[in-house]
Amino acid sequence: MAVCPSTPGRAVDTVASAPRKGPELVPCLLIRRGEVCLPGPDGPVPARRASGGEFDIFDIIDRLSPNFPRLYFVDLDGLERNDPQLDYVQELSRDMPLWVDSGVRKSDQAIDVLVAGAQKAVLSSSYLRGPKELRRAWKLSTELVFEVETMDGRLEKVDPSWETTDLPEIVRIAREVGLGEIVLSPRETEPDWALIAAISAGGPTWVDGTFRPNDVSRLGPAGAAGGIFHIDTILAEMDSKLSSGRPTERDGTATRDDENQNQLNHDE
Repeated sequence: MAVCPSTPGRAVDTVASAPRKGPELVPCLLIRRGEVCLPGPDGPVPARRASGGEFDIFDIIDRLSPNFPRLYFVDLDGLERNDPQLDYVQELSRDMPLWVDSGVRKSDQAIDVLVAGAQKAVLSSSYLRGPKELRRAWKLSTELVFEVETMDGRLEKVDPSWETTDLPEIVRIAREVGLGEIVLSPRETEPDWALIAAISAGGPTWVDGTFRPNDVSRLGPAGAAGGIFHIDTILAEMDSKLSSGRPTERDGTATRDDENQNQLNHDE
C-alpha cells in the first residue's frame, strides 16, 4: 500500500458516498496497534481530533459502511512488523467487506487474512516473496488482489526472485497466474493516467497511492475500476460534527461527501 502525503497545491477534496455503477471510490483505513493513522510526510502518523483525542475505529466504520461498497484496510503492524492485526480484520469484516493489505510475505499469510474475514487479501509487489509465493497463494484461494507499488514511476523494493523490475511485466506475471484485479499505488508522484489506461486494458485496475477523490473524473476515461483514497477529509468532517454536537452521518444527515459520487453517476 502506497501511503502518501497530500500533494501540495491540490484542491480540498470532497468524497463520494453512494451506491453506484461504474468506477467506484473506496476509502482506505490505516491502523497501527489499534490506532487510526493518516499519511504524514515521513510515513503514517496517528490521526487526532482537534481536541487531541483519538478517533474511534468503529465510529469510522459506522460512517463509511452505509456509503461505500468496501473498505481498503491497511494493517500497518503487518506491513511494518510482520504482525498482522487479525482481530481487527475479524471485527471490522462483520460490518463492511474488506480488502486487507497486511504485508503478506508468504502464501499462508494470505489465507490467515481470508480466514479472519477479509473479502480479499492484497498481495503487494513490495512485500510478497516472488512469483512462487504468488502461485502458491492462488492455488490456496482466488480471493486475491495484486498491488504494484511504485516510487517516481519505478517499482518499489521488489524481491529479487521476481527477476524483473519492469512494472508491466510484473502485472503480466500476476495476471498470467490468474489475479485479474490490480491495484496501482504510485508514491510521491501524481497517477500516470496513460499507464493506468494501459494496465486497465488488461483487466480491472484500481488507482491507489496519490489518488485523491478530486481525480474521480479521470477514472472512467482511463478505464479504471475505481480509486482508493485516504479518509482525512471524512475524519475532519466527523470531528467537526462531534465537536459542534451536530448529528453524524449514521444519524441520517447528508454531508458534502456526495458531490463526487453524484458526478460519477451523472457521467454514467
